[in-house]
Amino acid sequence: MRRLTLFAFIIGAWLQAAAQQAREWNLTECVQYALAHNLNIRQQEDNVRLQEISLSTSRNSRLPDLNGSIGENFSFGRALTSDNTYLNRNTNSTSFSLGTSLPLITGGRIPADIKMRKLNLQAALQDYAHARENVALSVTSSYLEAIYQKDLVQVAERQVELSRAQVRRMELLFQNDKASEAELSQIRATLANDELSLTQQRNSYLLALLELSQLLELETPDGFDVIRPEAGDVKGEELPSPELVYSEAVGIKPEILAEQIRLQSAEKSVLIAKSAWYPSLHFNAGLGSSYYKTSGFEARGFGSQLHDNFNQYLGVSLSVPVFNRFATRNNVRSARLQVHSQQIKLDLAKKQLYKEIQQAYYNAVAASRQCESSDEALASANTAFQLMQLKYENGKATATEYQDAKTKLMRAESQQIQSRYTYLFRKKILEFYRGRELQ
Repeated sequence: MRRLTLFAFIIGAWLQAAAQQAREWNLTECVQYALAHNLNIRQQEDNVRLQEISLSTSRNSRLPDLNGSIGENFSFGRALTSDNTYLNRNTNSTSFSLGTSLPLITGGRIPADIKMRKLNLQAALQDYAHARENVALSVTSSYLEAIYQKDLVQVAERQVELSRAQVRRMELLFQNDKASEAELSQIRATLANDELSLTQQRNSYLLALLELSQLLELETPDGFDVIRPEAGDVKGEELPSPELVYSEAVGIKPEILAEQIRLQSAEKSVLIAKSAWYPSLHFNAGLGSSYYKTSGFEARGFGSQLHDNFNQYLGVSLSVPVFNRFATRNNVRSARLQVHSQQIKLDLAKKQLYKEIQQAYYNAVAASRQCESSDEALASANTAFQLMQLKYENGKATATEYQDAKTKLMRAESQQIQSRYTYLFRKKILEFYRGRELQ
């Protein structure tokens, strides 16, 4: 028992020293730090950059291209001559060319593709915002759990102080022969159990801090602590209806906006597929030159041939689709099916949002009622404990009855703390769906 008491004292002293050196974070600081360092958010940032690059590529498709080529050819063996005879001769040739092509008419494919890429970028930005919201929710939940565990540490500490006071009282009674050694041993055992509970609760608090620090991408939870927020008074507080919250959320939540934008993008993909039915017109231009040499014949100089053989061309090319084995028709059908599928995804996202809001609302209502009930239960348990403490100190109640009253008080305090933070979190979720920041 003494070893257990000494161990609990050492753990408590170490935690108190660590708490004095720790910097306390509020919820806003935790959320902002997580948003700046979370790896999932960084992945979404990369996805946004990829969509920006894709949009740039689509815009640049309006520009002319430029291609150059250099060729060197060698020919060996028998070949037909100008006098219609065959001779063995070797030839080599060198050619240079530079050409460009500019799309003039593409059946609306390029404008539709640019618009689709813009929409994809907007959808990626909404995905990025949704990822940030998910991280903020996770941090808020973990933060409130850490606060809850921190408050339970204080409850356990108060229970230890009560037990220590009773041990001191019982020791005085034992010294004056007014209490038996069995009674003293029993109250000391109660103190040891309370100290063990305190140590376990402190460990639970450390684990909650560890989980929160991992969400924040901190290297270690050492020197990390949280500030208790104001839970406020829940009596008489009216919560917004699910219909009101949904009417506000459906127009601002990024997961809904992302699906709406993807629906518009799918509609643009139909136009892109249809563009293959229309003619396309390209402007072409280029220049080039060549050099020839045949074995057994005298050839002009390299520079002279390049000058004499220099050529240029300008032109336009019209491509008219006639029949491509129904590929375009099937591509259009597939694009329309994608539009229909995306519309279903949007409807599902809206239904899921309304379902989540309904659950959040009724959870908040239940948490509010639980708060009121836990307040009443705590008041009753506190009154019962005060009366039982008086009876126990006056010798009219046993140690078992006293311990039972103290246990009920501790349970009521824990339930009251849990219900308040549960309600605080549920209320923050409703505010979150309405577009309020978590802080």
